[in-house]
Amino acid sequence: MLYYIFRFLEQYDIPGSGMWMYISFRSLAALIISLMISAWFGEKFIVYMKKRHISEAQRDRSIDPFGTQKKGVPTMGGIIIMVSILIPILLFGRLRNIYLILIIGTMLWLGFLGLLDDYIKTFKKKKDGLKPTYKLAGQIILGLVVGLTLWASPDATINETITTEQVEGHRVVTHKSESEKSLITTIPFVKNHNLDYSKMFTFMGKYRHAAGWVFFVILTILVVTAVSNGANLNDGMDGMLSGNSAIIGVALGILAYVSSHIEYAAYLNIMYIPGSQELVVFLCAFIGAMIGFLWYNAYPAQVFMGDTGSLMIGGVIGVCAIIIHKELLLPILCGIFFVESLSVIVQTSYFKYKLRKGERVRIFRATPIHDNFRKLDKDLDPTSRFIFKNWPQRQFHESKITVRFWITTIILAAIAIITLKIR
Repeated sequence: MLYYIFRFLEQYDIPGSGMWMYISFRSLAALIISLMISAWFGEKFIVYMKKRHISEAQRDRSIDPFGTQKKGVPTMGGIIIMVSILIPILLFGRLRNIYLILIIGTMLWLGFLGLLDDYIKTFKKKKDGLKPTYKLAGQIILGLVVGLTLWASPDATINETITTEQVEGHRVVTHKSESEKSLITTIPFVKNHNLDYSKMFTFMGKYRHAAGWVFFVILTILVVTAVSNGANLNDGMDGMLSGNSAIIGVALGILAYVSSHIEYAAYLNIMYIPGSQELVVFLCAFIGAMIGFLWYNAYPAQVFMGDTGSLMIGGVIGVCAIIIHKELLLPILCGIFFVESLSVIVQTSYFKYKLRKGERVRIFRATPIHDNFRKLDKDLDPTSRFIFKNWPQRQFHESKITVRFWITTIILAAIAIITLKIR
């Protein structure tokens, strides 16, 4: 909103109005405002929820292995995150940008889906919340809408070929290909690191391009579903998901910025994506909201984000990666989410397999995998046998586990970024 106001005022040479055109100014302003809102609104939200005794029934009954009882801690803190992101974006974003529209829609849709889940858990006292089929349907619908929008919108284009030359000691862009719809994505650690999905279907002849878009839409659905569920599983310890998400947001912001800057895109030999700079504004607001929320969510938590926050966070990360054609970097960048999901799948599948043979055998002490590091022997199922019962040899406090997961995410984020040069 302010962007359009000051762009109008710039025509009349109003001092200072020109700085609103700079992506750096708008991004940093969004980060600061988001951080301030989350810090202020977070406190008000916690007081309001505590007065009305609104907390998740399942968490009220849980006790930390080290003795900390998490009773009466308000949930639905994802509302704090969404408000803290939405207000700066409405103020500093170019609201007609197709990518910004998509990412705001993603945030609101998955936030609403998570809110329904939290409402059922909190007010209906049903610990399972929203039925998994409804959650999955909502994620599939979102992935379908995002994929089809990127296919149909004339504004969702890339410039694949960019060349530069030295002119009087300065690097300048001398050529770029025409903006076009594209099925190209970045492959990490590969020299010619672009993959065209349509080339996977050359056997289909003249229909290969259409088949490539169908594959892209299906892939978008899978990415949105996988990352949002992975983030949801990662939200099991105080500060875990909010810290990891802030780190991932920084990495995505860097990738979005270099993709939107024609000279950096030329230097790094990556796709130039016009308009993706608005994602930088969004991601800065996202980072500010995560840090502000972490102020209250760090151990011992004063508020839980609930599915309102976790589903939304994962969806936002997945859609951002899809928009900037970096979805194949997600297994690296979101490696923590991937391992959390994989641990649950492996544990559940193997347990059911052995149960059919009359045995109760589990691989890990507990899943998602972060719980494996704090589960005490006295809390293990005495009727089950554990393959990795002695891993780890001693259990850790959740604050130590959280920080170590943050460190791991920092390393993975750094690896994801340097893949732009290591190929």
